[in-house]
Amino acid sequence: MTTEPRATRTRRARPGTHALALVAVVTVAGALLCGPAEPEGANRRDVAAHAATAPAGQGRIPAGGRAKATASPAAPQTQLLRVVTRNTLPHDPRAFTQGLEFRGATLYESTGRVGQSSLRAGPPGKPPTRYVELPAPLFGEGITLTGSKLWQLTWRNGIAIERNPTTLAERRRVSYQGEGWGLCHQRHAGRERLVMSDGTDRLTFRDPDTFTATGGIDVRQNGQPVTRLNELECTSDGFVYANVYRTDTILRIDPHTGTVTANIDASGLLTAPERRRAKQLNGIAAVPGTDTFLITGKLWPRMFEVTFVPR
Repeated sequence: MTTEPRATRTRRARPGTHALALVAVVTVAGALLCGPAEPEGANRRDVAAHAATAPAGQGRIPAGGRAKATASPAAPQTQLLRVVTRNTLPHDPRAFTQGLEFRGATLYESTGRVGQSSLRAGPPGKPPTRYVELPAPLFGEGITLTGSKLWQLTWRNGIAIERNPTTLAERRRVSYQGEGWGLCHQRHAGRERLVMSDGTDRLTFRDPDTFTATGGIDVRQNGQPVTRLNELECTSDGFVYANVYRTDTILRIDPHTGTVTANIDASGLLTAPERRRAKQLNGIAAVPGTDTFLITGKLWPRMFEVTFVPR
């Protein structure tokens, strides 16, 4: 983990101030300015997400107010959480999990790899009752449900597939620019939208009917870009949860500001032998009517029903 330095604002002494006071102010300002500089922003694709434990943001001077030399307003902190397992369920160890989502008691799962991609649905922990494959060269990615539609992303094919959520039958294909990673459905300001990740620090908002891009937000933790945002889950409290690719970290994101509000450690779920055969953590779905989440990973033999608690 890295801890990002927090920048501090200073004020210039006003002209006409007594000489001794001016020296004191200059001395304080010099000490503050000599502090460690913030690191450069992370590359949008190639630098792993920061998992910082320090408070986020910078001190601000209230409008019309005066800054104090000794302190600045406390910045909001990123919560540090961990997972507690409440239940375990079997999971297909051949499933290269890319998307996971509940509708009622039905768990939908999208899997990847060219020639092995699929979409399946059924009771969690049991063989799927509905199953369709994606033909090569399509590589399945994130999924979400909205009304009478199920949307499934593809990785580098630039295609979103609209499906019937009951039969999983394909209805149409829609093109988009860039890569497809994670997808979730959110109600915002009385309207609905899709939230999509593409492996960078950018979340793109899309129309749930047409899949047209309608905006987006850059994700930041302690002022720094957080990249490799992968599988997403939108929850009823307005947050977006994101797996961070190649890590055991899940982030809770405020989609209005792009701020990471919680950093969740999901390590230690698999045994050492299971870990050697499995790939990355990926797949998160809120369990309806509870405060728990179902999480799993690529080629994991188990799924875990968990809650998030302070570290």
